[in-house]
Parts: sequence; C-alpha cells; structure tokens
Amino acid sequence: MVNYRVENLDQVLEQLRAEGVQIDERVEEYEYGRFAWITDPEGNRIELWQPLVPFAEEHS
Repeated sequence: MVNYRVENLDQVLEQLRAEGVQIDERVEEYEYGRFAWITDPEGNRIELWQPLVPFAEEHS
C-alpha cells in the first residue's frame, strides 16, 4: 500500500470524490493523525494521512 501525507484530508477527499475516485467512507482518527483510503483504477489501495501536527510546525 502507498501512503500519502496530506495537509487537509477532508478537502482532498472532497476533490477526489468530485473526480469520481473510489473512496472508503471510513475515516480513522488517532492521537498522531487522521487516515482515509482510496482505490485507484487498477484496484490498488492508497492510504491518505493527515498528521495532527502540520509539517511546517514539525520542522520549525
């Protein structure tokens, strides 16, 4: 599985949904971030991760 880090999970899911991407409606939340999953046209599962601490704050 491929994992992509995103800044705004809800916004990314909204954009992907508008494009017709297959989205698992489950979103999981943990102390280190939020996760959602999509499936590409070839059937590969892709994980999207929004960390609770934004990348810019993590590296300042």
